[in-house]
Amino acid sequence: MADQAEENKQSEEEVHYDLKVIDEKFYGDAKVYWEKISPTVDGMLGGFAKISPTDINGSRAFLRPFMKISGGKVNNKKALDCGAGIGRITKRLLLPMFDSVDMVELNQHFLNEARAFIGSESKRVDNLFCSGLQEFIPEIGRYDVIWCQWVLGHLKDKHLIDFFKRCKSALSPNGMIIVKENTASDTERDFDSSDSSFTRPRREFVDLITQSGLTIVKEEKQKGFPKGVYDVFMFALR
Repeated sequence: MADQAEENKQSEEEVHYDLKVIDEKFYGDAKVYWEKISPTVDGMLGGFAKISPTDINGSRAFLRPFMKISGGKVNNKKALDCGAGIGRITKRLLLPMFDSVDMVELNQHFLNEARAFIGSESKRVDNLFCSGLQEFIPEIGRYDVIWCQWVLGHLKDKHLIDFFKRCKSALSPNGMIIVKENTASDTERDFDSSDSSFTRPRREFVDLITQSGLTIVKEEKQKGFPKGVYDVFMFALR
């Protein structure tokens, strides 16, 4: 019995080690990919810089009704931009709507360019956190809005659920998490080995959101993007 228990323990340790190695490769491959990308809007959008105005306008229209200045309940003190890159969303969406913004981004070379890209308003960007979201722990109760766009495909399911839970704890009273992501049209997720990311079907996002203890307050499909690209959905979560 003792020998069997020891064998079981050793087997569990080997499985845990194998999973750790797999996770390290998954996250490491993504880091290597983005380190090669130019710190420009075109680089952030994979060669689709032309869609940025449509994207920002759609995001603003989705978020604005929740804000106090538009009759909603969400304050405009502090926002967090997740997977912020050089600050495209911070500059064009969040800073015009919030008093200050924090940015979290995996690659330091993007953050190094962020303040120059954002310009004079970068004085209202308080913190530039260099971290993967699977490891990032936001301050409890700090943010009125946590914005996550085109980044959550870089998280494994278990890490995404944990990240959502940490974000929920980081919200101020009446705060919201906004998710804006590509969605696969089929029932199975797509995996892109070039940047080590998943594109999940909408139903998988809904399942993971539910597992994290969050509620979908509003859902909307982004309009006006070119044909041939993934459908993009926005979710407002509490």
